[in-house]
Amino acid sequence: MKRINHLLTGLLVVFTVLTGCKQEPKPAVVPLQESKIWSVEKANQWYNEHQWIIGANFIPSTAINQLEMWQAETFDPNTIDKELGYAESIGFNTMRVFLHSVAYGADPKGFKSRVDQYLTIANKHHIQTMFVFFDDCWNPNPKAGKQPQPKPGIHNSGWVQDPGVREVKDPKQFNVLKEYFQDVMKTFKHDKRILLWDLYNEPGNSTKHDTSLALLTKVFTWARDVNPDQPISAGLWAWDFEKLNAFQALNSDIITYHEYEPDTAHTRVLQLLKTHGRPMICTEYMARTRQSTFQKILPILKKANVGAINWGLVAGKTNTMYAWDTPMPQGGEPKLWFHDIFRKDGTPYKPEEVDFIKKIVAQPKVETTK
Repeated sequence: MKRINHLLTGLLVVFTVLTGCKQEPKPAVVPLQESKIWSVEKANQWYNEHQWIIGANFIPSTAINQLEMWQAETFDPNTIDKELGYAESIGFNTMRVFLHSVAYGADPKGFKSRVDQYLTIANKHHIQTMFVFFDDCWNPNPKAGKQPQPKPGIHNSGWVQDPGVREVKDPKQFNVLKEYFQDVMKTFKHDKRILLWDLYNEPGNSTKHDTSLALLTKVFTWARDVNPDQPISAGLWAWDFEKLNAFQALNSDIITYHEYEPDTAHTRVLQLLKTHGRPMICTEYMARTRQSTFQKILPILKKANVGAINWGLVAGKTNTMYAWDTPMPQGGEPKLWFHDIFRKDGTPYKPEEVDFIKKIVAQPKVETTK
Protein backbone atom coordinates (compact mmCIF):
# COMPACT_ATOMS: atom_id res chain seq x y z
CA MET A 1 0.00 0.00 0.00
CA LYS A 2 1.06 3.60 -0.40
CA ARG A 3 3.70 4.78 2.01
CA ILE A 4 4.03 8.03 3.89
CA ASN A 5 7.59 9.35 4.28
CA HIS A 6 9.75 6.49 5.49
CA LEU A 7 11.79 7.54 8.53
CA LEU A 8 14.40 5.11 9.76
CA THR A 9 14.95 7.40 12.71
CA GLY A 10 11.38 6.62 13.68
CA LEU A 11 12.47 3.04 14.30
CA LEU A 12 14.59 4.31 17.16
CA VAL A 13 11.47 5.79 18.70
CA VAL A 14 9.72 2.43 18.41
CA PHE A 15 12.72 0.67 19.90
CA THR A 16 12.81 3.13 22.79
CA VAL A 17 9.14 2.66 23.63
CA LEU A 18 9.18 -1.12 23.37
CA THR A 19 12.39 -1.74 25.31
CA GLY A 20 11.86 0.84 28.02
CA CYS A 21 14.99 2.89 27.21
CA LYS A 22 13.79 6.33 28.20
CA GLN A 23 15.02 9.50 26.60
CA GLU A 24 12.03 11.49 27.84
CA PRO A 25 8.81 10.60 29.68
CA LYS A 26 6.45 8.54 27.53
CA PRO A 27 2.93 7.30 28.24
CA ALA A 28 2.90 3.64 29.24
CA VAL A 29 1.87 1.14 26.59
CA VAL A 30 -0.02 -1.73 28.21
CA PRO A 31 -0.97 -4.86 26.22
CA LEU A 32 -4.70 -5.62 26.12
CA GLN A 33 -5.83 -8.90 27.67
CA GLU A 34 -2.20 -9.81 28.19
CA SER A 35 -2.98 -13.33 29.37
CA LYS A 36 -4.50 -14.11 25.94
CA ILE A 37 -1.50 -12.98 23.90
CA TRP A 38 0.52 -15.92 22.71
CA SER A 39 3.75 -16.45 24.62
CA VAL A 40 6.98 -16.10 22.69
CA GLU A 41 7.46 -19.86 23.07
CA LYS A 42 4.01 -20.66 21.65
CA ALA A 43 4.50 -18.24 18.76
CA ASN A 44 7.85 -19.77 17.82
CA GLN A 45 6.48 -23.30 18.11
CA TRP A 46 3.63 -22.38 15.76
CA TYR A 47 6.07 -20.82 13.29
CA ASN A 48 8.37 -23.83 13.32
CA GLU A 49 5.46 -26.08 12.42
CA HIS A 50 5.17 -24.32 9.04
CA GLN A 51 7.39 -24.29 6.01
CA TRP A 52 9.02 -20.97 5.18
CA ILE A 53 6.15 -18.59 4.50
CA ILE A 54 6.35 -17.01 1.06
CA GLY A 55 3.69 -15.58 -1.20
CA ALA A 56 1.90 -12.45 -2.35
CA ASN A 57 -0.91 -10.07 -1.58
CA PHE A 58 -3.66 -11.42 -3.78
CA ILE A 59 -6.66 -10.02 -5.58
CA PRO A 60 -7.77 -11.53 -8.90
CA SER A 61 -6.82 -9.48 -11.94
CA THR A 62 -10.52 -9.04 -12.76
CA ALA A 63 -11.23 -7.08 -9.55
CA ILE A 64 -10.41 -3.41 -9.00
CA ASN A 65 -10.90 -3.63 -5.24
CA GLN A 66 -12.04 -5.82 -2.35
CA LEU A 67 -15.73 -5.25 -3.10
CA GLU A 68 -15.41 -6.41 -6.68
CA MET A 69 -13.58 -9.47 -5.43
CA TRP A 70 -16.21 -10.48 -2.84
CA GLN A 71 -19.60 -9.25 -4.08
CA ALA A 72 -21.80 -11.98 -5.53
CA GLU A 73 -22.15 -10.34 -8.95
CA THR A 74 -18.41 -10.13 -9.56
CA PHE A 75 -16.91 -12.96 -7.50
CA ASP A 76 -14.71 -14.81 -10.00
CA PRO A 77 -13.69 -18.31 -8.83
CA ASN A 78 -12.38 -19.30 -12.28
CA THR A 79 -9.84 -16.48 -12.32
CA ILE A 80 -8.96 -17.10 -8.68
CA ASP A 81 -8.30 -20.75 -9.46
CA LYS A 82 -6.19 -19.95 -12.51
CA GLU A 83 -4.10 -17.28 -10.82
CA LEU A 84 -3.51 -19.21 -7.61
CA GLY A 85 -2.21 -21.89 -9.95
CA TYR A 86 0.40 -19.41 -11.14
CA ALA A 87 1.38 -18.83 -7.51
CA GLU A 88 1.63 -22.55 -6.78
CA SER A 89 3.82 -23.08 -9.84
CA ILE A 90 6.62 -20.92 -8.40
CA GLY A 91 6.46 -22.33 -4.87
CA PHE A 92 4.27 -19.74 -3.16
CA ASN A 93 2.41 -21.20 -0.19
CA THR A 94 0.62 -18.17 1.32
CA MET A 95 -1.67 -15.41 0.08
CA ARG A 96 -2.63 -12.26 1.98
CA VAL A 97 -6.21 -11.37 1.04
CA PHE A 98 -8.34 -8.36 2.00
CA LEU A 99 -11.95 -8.82 3.10
CA HIS A 100 -14.51 -5.98 3.27
CA SER A 101 -17.28 -5.17 5.73
CA VAL A 102 -19.48 -3.56 3.05
CA ALA A 103 -19.54 -6.79 1.02
CA TYR A 104 -20.48 -8.67 4.18
CA GLY A 105 -23.18 -6.14 5.11
CA ALA A 106 -24.90 -6.54 1.76
CA ASP A 107 -25.05 -10.35 2.02
CA PRO A 108 -23.58 -11.89 5.21
CA LYS A 109 -24.41 -15.52 4.43
CA GLY A 110 -23.33 -15.28 0.80
CA PHE A 111 -20.15 -13.45 1.77
CA LYS A 112 -19.08 -16.20 4.14
CA SER A 113 -19.94 -18.81 1.54
CA ARG A 114 -17.69 -17.08 -0.97
CA VAL A 115 -14.88 -16.86 1.60
CA ASP A 116 -15.21 -20.61 2.09
CA GLN A 117 -15.18 -21.14 -1.66
CA TYR A 118 -12.03 -19.07 -1.98
CA LEU A 119 -10.36 -21.10 0.80
CA THR A 120 -11.29 -24.34 -0.96
CA ILE A 121 -9.64 -23.13 -4.16
CA ALA A 122 -6.53 -21.91 -2.33
CA ASN A 123 -6.23 -25.17 -0.40
CA LYS A 124 -6.36 -27.11 -3.68
CA HIS A 125 -3.21 -25.19 -4.65
CA HIS A 126 -1.55 -25.91 -1.27
CA ILE A 127 -1.88 -22.26 -0.27
CA GLN A 128 -2.82 -20.95 3.16
CA THR A 129 -4.37 -17.52 3.57
CA MET A 130 -3.88 -14.47 5.76
CA PHE A 131 -7.15 -12.56 5.83
CA VAL A 132 -7.07 -8.79 6.40
CA PHE A 133 -10.14 -7.21 8.02
CA PHE A 134 -9.76 -3.41 8.12
CA ASP A 135 -7.71 -1.03 5.97
CA ASP A 136 -6.94 2.70 6.05
CA CYS A 137 -5.62 2.94 2.48
CA TRP A 138 -6.91 4.75 -0.59
CA ASN A 139 -10.49 5.84 -1.36
CA PRO A 140 -12.41 6.83 1.78
CA ASN A 141 -16.05 6.06 0.93
CA PRO A 142 -16.68 2.41 -0.01
CA LYS A 143 -20.07 1.70 -1.55
CA ALA A 144 -21.74 -1.59 -2.45
CA GLY A 145 -22.73 -2.29 -6.04
CA LYS A 146 -21.00 -1.74 -9.33
CA GLN A 147 -17.44 -0.56 -8.85
CA PRO A 148 -15.67 2.06 -11.02
CA GLN A 149 -13.45 1.25 -13.95
CA PRO A 150 -9.71 1.71 -13.42
CA LYS A 151 -8.28 5.15 -14.13
CA PRO A 152 -5.58 4.67 -16.79
CA GLY A 153 -2.09 4.55 -15.34
CA ILE A 154 -3.17 5.28 -11.74
CA HIS A 155 -1.99 2.90 -9.00
CA ASN A 156 -4.91 1.37 -7.07
CA SER A 157 -7.36 3.95 -8.43
CA GLY A 158 -10.37 2.00 -7.17
CA TRP A 159 -9.17 0.46 -3.89
CA VAL A 160 -11.38 1.40 -0.93
CA GLN A 161 -10.80 1.82 2.79
CA ASP A 162 -12.58 -0.35 5.33
CA PRO A 163 -14.32 1.16 7.12
CA GLY A 164 -14.78 4.58 5.56
CA VAL A 165 -13.69 7.82 7.20
CA ARG A 166 -16.98 8.38 9.02
CA GLU A 167 -17.06 4.93 10.59
CA VAL A 168 -13.45 4.89 11.78
CA LYS A 169 -13.98 8.19 13.63
CA ASP A 170 -17.42 7.40 15.09
CA PRO A 171 -17.51 4.88 17.97
CA LYS A 172 -21.27 4.56 17.45
CA GLN A 173 -20.50 2.65 14.25
CA PHE A 174 -18.24 0.15 16.00
CA ASN A 175 -21.04 -2.26 16.94
CA VAL A 176 -21.84 -2.87 13.28
CA LEU A 177 -18.17 -3.52 12.56
CA LYS A 178 -17.92 -5.80 15.59
CA GLU A 179 -20.81 -7.97 14.33
CA TYR A 180 -19.12 -8.39 10.94
CA PHE A 181 -15.68 -9.01 12.40
CA GLN A 182 -16.68 -11.55 15.02
CA ASP A 183 -19.14 -13.40 12.80
CA VAL A 184 -16.46 -14.01 10.18
CA MET A 185 -13.76 -14.90 12.71
CA LYS A 186 -16.05 -17.22 14.69
CA THR A 187 -17.07 -19.00 11.48
CA PHE A 188 -13.46 -19.75 10.54
CA LYS A 189 -11.66 -19.71 13.91
CA HIS A 190 -10.75 -23.41 13.68
CA ASP A 191 -10.09 -23.47 9.92
CA LYS A 192 -6.60 -24.79 9.17
CA ARG A 193 -6.73 -23.23 5.71
CA ILE A 194 -6.27 -19.85 7.41
CA LEU A 195 -2.70 -19.15 8.51
CA LEU A 196 -3.16 -15.87 10.40
CA TRP A 197 -5.66 -13.06 10.96
CA ASP A 198 -4.24 -9.67 9.94
CA LEU A 199 -6.61 -7.38 11.81
CA TYR A 200 -5.90 -3.95 10.33
CA ASN A 201 -3.84 -2.88 7.32
CA GLU A 202 -1.74 0.26 7.78
CA PRO A 203 -3.75 1.91 10.57
CA GLY A 204 -3.27 5.66 10.49
CA ASN A 205 -2.76 5.89 6.72
CA SER A 206 -4.64 8.48 4.60
CA THR A 207 -3.89 11.19 7.21
CA LYS A 208 -5.90 9.36 9.91
CA HIS A 209 -2.85 8.94 12.16
CA ASP A 210 -3.75 8.26 15.81
CA THR A 211 -7.49 8.60 15.19
CA SER A 212 -7.36 4.95 14.06
CA LEU A 213 -6.14 3.82 17.47
CA ALA A 214 -9.66 3.67 18.93
CA LEU A 215 -10.89 1.17 16.33
CA LEU A 216 -7.59 -0.71 16.35
CA THR A 217 -7.93 -1.19 20.11
CA LYS A 218 -11.47 -2.49 19.71
CA VAL A 219 -10.44 -4.88 16.95
CA PHE A 220 -7.78 -6.54 19.08
CA THR A 221 -10.26 -6.85 21.93
CA TRP A 222 -12.87 -8.43 19.63
CA ALA A 223 -10.30 -10.89 18.32
CA ARG A 224 -9.12 -11.94 21.79
CA ASP A 225 -12.74 -12.48 22.82
CA VAL A 226 -13.20 -14.88 19.88
CA ASN A 227 -9.85 -16.54 20.68
CA PRO A 228 -9.20 -18.18 17.29
CA ASP A 229 -6.81 -21.08 16.80
CA GLN A 230 -4.81 -18.91 14.40
CA PRO A 231 -2.49 -16.14 15.61
CA ILE A 232 -3.45 -12.48 15.21
CA SER A 233 -1.38 -9.51 14.15
CA ALA A 234 -1.48 -5.99 12.74
CA GLY A 235 1.53 -4.93 10.71
CA LEU A 236 3.82 -2.03 11.55
CA TRP A 237 4.44 0.19 8.56
CA ALA A 238 5.09 3.88 9.42
CA TRP A 239 8.06 4.09 11.73
CA ASP A 240 7.20 7.52 13.17
CA PHE A 241 3.70 6.44 14.31
CA GLU A 242 4.85 5.88 17.87
CA LYS A 243 1.56 5.08 19.62
CA LEU A 244 0.26 2.81 16.87
CA ASN A 245 3.54 0.96 16.47
CA ALA A 246 3.91 0.24 20.17
CA PHE A 247 0.31 -0.93 20.44
CA GLN A 248 0.52 -3.18 17.37
CA ALA A 249 3.80 -4.79 18.36
CA LEU A 250 2.82 -5.45 21.98
CA ASN A 251 -0.56 -6.95 21.11
CA SER A 252 0.38 -9.15 18.14
CA ASP A 253 1.14 -12.86 18.47
CA ILE A 254 3.37 -12.72 15.38
CA ILE A 255 5.21 -9.53 14.38
CA THR A 256 4.22 -8.43 10.88
CA TYR A 257 5.47 -5.37 9.07
CA HIS A 258 5.73 -3.58 5.71
CA GLU A 259 8.98 -2.39 4.16
CA TYR A 260 9.42 -1.09 0.62
CA GLU A 261 12.93 0.31 1.03
CA PRO A 262 16.21 -1.21 -0.27
CA ASP A 263 18.16 -4.00 1.41
CA THR A 264 20.16 -1.87 3.88
CA ALA A 265 17.09 -0.17 5.29
CA HIS A 266 15.18 -3.47 5.38
CA THR A 267 17.99 -5.10 7.34
CA ARG A 268 17.83 -2.31 9.92
CA VAL A 269 14.11 -2.91 10.36
CA LEU A 270 14.73 -6.61 10.98
CA GLN A 271 17.45 -5.89 13.53
CA LEU A 272 15.13 -3.75 15.62
CA LEU A 273 11.90 -5.73 15.34
CA LYS A 274 13.65 -9.00 16.17
CA THR A 275 14.24 -7.67 19.70
CA HIS A 276 10.75 -9.00 20.51
CA GLY A 277 11.92 -12.57 20.05
CA ARG A 278 8.77 -13.39 18.09
CA PRO A 279 8.48 -14.85 14.59
CA MET A 280 8.22 -12.23 11.89
CA ILE A 281 6.47 -11.97 8.53
CA CYS A 282 7.02 -9.13 6.10
CA THR A 283 3.50 -8.78 4.70
CA GLU A 284 4.36 -6.12 2.10
CA TYR A 285 7.57 -5.52 0.15
CA MET A 286 8.81 -5.46 -3.47
CA ALA A 287 8.71 -2.19 -5.34
CA ARG A 288 11.15 -2.43 -8.23
CA THR A 289 11.65 1.29 -8.79
CA ARG A 290 12.56 1.69 -5.10
CA GLN A 291 15.21 -1.06 -5.26
CA SER A 292 13.06 -3.42 -3.19
CA THR A 293 13.37 -6.48 -5.42
CA PHE A 294 13.12 -10.23 -5.03
CA GLN A 295 16.82 -10.67 -5.69
CA LYS A 296 17.82 -8.14 -3.02
CA ILE A 297 15.25 -8.76 -0.30
CA LEU A 298 14.40 -12.47 -0.38
CA PRO A 299 17.92 -13.66 0.59
CA ILE A 300 17.80 -11.39 3.65
CA LEU A 301 14.40 -12.69 4.71
CA LYS A 302 15.25 -16.35 4.04
CA LYS A 303 18.48 -16.14 6.05
CA ALA A 304 16.62 -14.51 8.95
CA ASN A 305 13.70 -16.98 8.62
CA VAL A 306 11.26 -14.12 8.14
CA GLY A 307 8.15 -14.72 6.05
CA ALA A 308 7.96 -12.88 2.73
CA ILE A 309 4.69 -11.63 1.20
CA ASN A 310 5.22 -9.26 -1.72
CA TRP A 311 2.63 -6.89 -3.12
CA GLY A 312 0.98 -8.15 -6.27
CA LEU A 313 0.65 -11.43 -8.12
CA VAL A 314 -1.05 -10.82 -11.49
CA ALA A 315 -1.22 -7.42 -13.17
CA GLY A 316 -4.84 -6.41 -13.52
CA LYS A 317 -7.49 -3.83 -12.67
CA THR A 318 -5.72 -2.58 -9.54
CA ASN A 319 -3.04 -1.03 -11.79
CA THR A 320 -0.27 -1.84 -9.34
CA MET A 321 2.29 -2.18 -12.12
CA TYR A 322 2.29 1.63 -11.87
CA ALA A 323 4.13 3.34 -9.01
CA TRP A 324 2.30 5.19 -6.23
CA ASP A 325 3.74 8.57 -7.14
CA THR A 326 4.41 8.17 -10.87
CA PRO A 327 1.05 8.10 -12.68
CA MET A 328 0.82 7.46 -16.41
CA PRO A 329 -2.57 8.99 -17.32
CA GLN A 330 -2.18 7.94 -20.94
CA GLY A 331 -1.89 4.30 -19.87
CA GLY A 332 0.51 1.91 -21.52
CA GLU A 333 3.07 -0.32 -19.86
CA PRO A 334 5.67 1.36 -17.62
CA LYS A 335 9.30 0.82 -18.47
CA LEU A 336 9.74 -0.94 -15.13
CA TRP A 337 6.77 -2.49 -13.33
CA PHE A 338 6.33 -1.33 -9.74
CA HIS A 339 4.58 -4.47 -8.38
CA ASP A 340 3.19 -7.78 -9.73
CA ILE A 341 4.84 -10.92 -11.08
CA PHE A 342 2.66 -12.29 -13.89
CA ARG A 343 0.74 -11.07 -16.88
CA LYS A 344 -2.86 -12.28 -17.12
CA ASP A 345 -1.92 -15.20 -19.36
CA GLY A 346 0.53 -16.49 -16.75
CA THR A 347 3.65 -15.25 -18.51
CA PRO A 348 6.19 -13.91 -15.96
CA TYR A 349 6.99 -10.21 -16.30
CA LYS A 350 10.63 -11.09 -15.56
CA PRO A 351 11.41 -14.80 -16.07
CA GLU A 352 14.68 -14.38 -14.15
CA GLU A 353 12.68 -13.30 -11.07
CA VAL A 354 10.50 -16.39 -11.20
CA ASP A 355 13.57 -18.61 -11.58
CA PHE A 356 15.13 -16.88 -8.57
CA ILE A 357 11.99 -17.34 -6.45
CA LYS A 358 11.82 -21.06 -7.28
CA LYS A 359 15.47 -21.47 -6.37
CA ILE A 360 15.26 -19.74 -3.00
CA VAL A 361 12.05 -21.57 -2.05
CA ALA A 362 13.90 -24.85 -2.56
CA GLN A 363 16.56 -23.92 -0.02
CA PRO A 364 16.17 -25.43 3.50
CA LYS A 365 14.31 -23.39 6.11
CA VAL A 366 16.19 -22.12 9.16
CA GLU A 367 14.34 -22.96 12.39
CA THR A 368 13.38 -20.11 14.70
CA THR A 369 14.92 -20.26 18.17
CA LYS A 370 12.44 -21.53 20.74
